[in-house]
Amino acid sequence: MKLAVIGKDVSQSLSPSMHTFLFSKFGVPCSYEAVSIAPETFSERAERLFERYDAFNVTIPFKGDIIPYLNELRGDARVFGAVNVVLSDERAGYNTDGYGFLLMLENAGVEVKGRSVLVLGAGGAGRSCVKKLLDAGAAVSVYERCEERLQAVYCEFGSFTPLKEIPLRAYDVIINCTGIGMHDTVGKSPVGRELLALCDTAVDLIYVPAQSRFLEIAQQEGKRTVNGEAMLFYQAYMGDCIILGKTPDAAQAKAFYQTYREAQK
Repeated sequence: MKLAVIGKDVSQSLSPSMHTFLFSKFGVPCSYEAVSIAPETFSERAERLFERYDAFNVTIPFKGDIIPYLNELRGDARVFGAVNVVLSDERAGYNTDGYGFLLMLENAGVEVKGRSVLVLGAGGAGRSCVKKLLDAGAAVSVYERCEERLQAVYCEFGSFTPLKEIPLRAYDVIINCTGIGMHDTVGKSPVGRELLALCDTAVDLIYVPAQSRFLEIAQQEGKRTVNGEAMLFYQAYMGDCIILGKTPDAAQAKAFYQTYREAQK
């Protein structure tokens, strides 16, 4: 099979190694390319993706931009209005971020049902995390600097506490969905030590660097920390199950991830 990940800059993406690993575990040969596309050229290149690849993954900033080229949104893609897996022949779009997020928490031993969770950021990643946390029975608070974005998510999902400012109080889990700590913000944290000292667990969706400043501070305070690599792997696993028509299995996904991590050492 011919596969790819598309995004603005996927030159350092872990997707090629993860998906080729997963396809080998499923016994299916594949080629997998990382395709960086300048946003201003996306419209002229989009159609060719369906011709060139059997399926492809979509990342920032094209998870919404790809939708007009599709015939159908399925599963979480309909709820989130964002797509990260495309089946070319069917022109069908899926979103596996929520599956990857919850399985990451589960396999890291992070319980969210009945727990207080602070989500930092209500963009694409934050939005999907908020929905899955609410579905899992968490008491969710969401901080987002853009009031319009915060209100849009609140109007859609409700059932959480929208925050224009972050109160200095204890949360069981704090999740960074802002992207602060990667690329040109490496070394920065979206919140300070005083708040992180009050939580039990800090989760960062960032996986490059492996330990963001946010997680570094939390670890210094003796907190449990989780970075986003497992989420990336599990959403890739779910996506490949969709592509291959296989039924996902949480235990299998965890075993595959452990094997993958060992192979990277």
